[in-house]
Amino acid sequence: MRIRDIVHISIENFKNRKSRTFLTILGVGVGIGAVLFLVSLGYGLQNILLERITTAESFLTLDIASSESRIVALNNDTLGKVARLENVEKVSPQAVFKGQVSYAGLTSETDLNLIDANFLPLNGVLPTLGNIFTEDDSNKIVVNSRIAELFNLSTQDILGKSFTFQFFVPKKSEEGVDEIEVVDVKKEFTAVGVIEDSDSASQVYMAGKDVPEIAISEYHFAKIKVAKDVHLEPVREQLINMGFVVSAISDVVDEANKIFRVIQFVLGIFGVIAVVVAAISLANTMTISLLERTQDIGIMRAIGGSRRDIRNLFLIESTLIGFSGGIMGIVLGYAVAFLFNGGVRLLASALGGRPVDLFFTPIWFLVFIMVFSTSVGFLTGIFPARRAAGLKTLDALRYK
Repeated sequence: MRIRDIVHISIENFKNRKSRTFLTILGVGVGIGAVLFLVSLGYGLQNILLERITTAESFLTLDIASSESRIVALNNDTLGKVARLENVEKVSPQAVFKGQVSYAGLTSETDLNLIDANFLPLNGVLPTLGNIFTEDDSNKIVVNSRIAELFNLSTQDILGKSFTFQFFVPKKSEEGVDEIEVVDVKKEFTAVGVIEDSDSASQVYMAGKDVPEIAISEYHFAKIKVAKDVHLEPVREQLINMGFVVSAISDVVDEANKIFRVIQFVLGIFGVIAVVVAAISLANTMTISLLERTQDIGIMRAIGGSRRDIRNLFLIESTLIGFSGGIMGIVLGYAVAFLFNGGVRLLASALGGRPVDLFFTPIWFLVFIMVFSTSVGFLTGIFPARRAAGLKTLDALRYK
């Protein structure tokens, strides 16, 4: 018997048992949909985290700071040496000062970060509203959303507003005593970007060239960008040998990816449990179908059908149910994810948060879902198919 004929007979059997077939496909679909929903949630949360903590350039960036022993200072001289290292493309330092920010007659304490235009992209942090300042800009700043809260402004309203600053610069007196010099910067700075970060202290990022009044004797951190990812380790070794403490955001991302792989695996296990339950239901359906069609099998054997034909008939039926369940599972998974994500986005908007997409499904995972579902159908049908093929013709014809 040709495969095409067997497929035709299988489809006719489905039509004769529409309710049972639909419920069986639905059971498989719910299991597959659960796998898709849970694993897509894991991928979505991973993407949200990585989008928040990194940019493309930051993967090629190393962070350096002076060691506690202060063997080497992080100043312009040492940064010049770092810039001359082979395969180093950019060096972007950061100096942090305590200070005050003033707006509309109100003043508050804040952290003031003196950087250049390359620092924020290399740091993996970009404004959620507005833009970063460029090398050609003057007197432009990027602030975090905590600054807006200090002055009772929305993050949208803070863009374009002008601020003035005082720096508290540590220095030593002639007697060697630590002192604080208050430097009042006599000009206004315009906010051009806002970083969403209301949980930490207020932060202001400005170009060091715009405040020549502040003499930077030593930097707190520096970002070192290399040409290619293969150069990260060699350059890291050189920086360590120079006496710096070195870390990389790629290390954090790697650790985060490991954690999320575990989370995705655990979520997938919960979904697989649902698929196992559906597979048991499918096996029960195929067994009942075998009992109901025992005489039909006897007739098929009597008119020339082979054991192989009978076996293929049941295998194709269970495989088609698995395949159809995979399609239904993808539809159900996407539908539930869409509704769930829509509810979360509405809730975030109502509470003043930033809407996000909680779900992400790689194309390869959709292919895997279909192969997995079809395989479950095939494997589940093996035992009923072998039982059907092993029936003796006379016993099958006499069966009631």
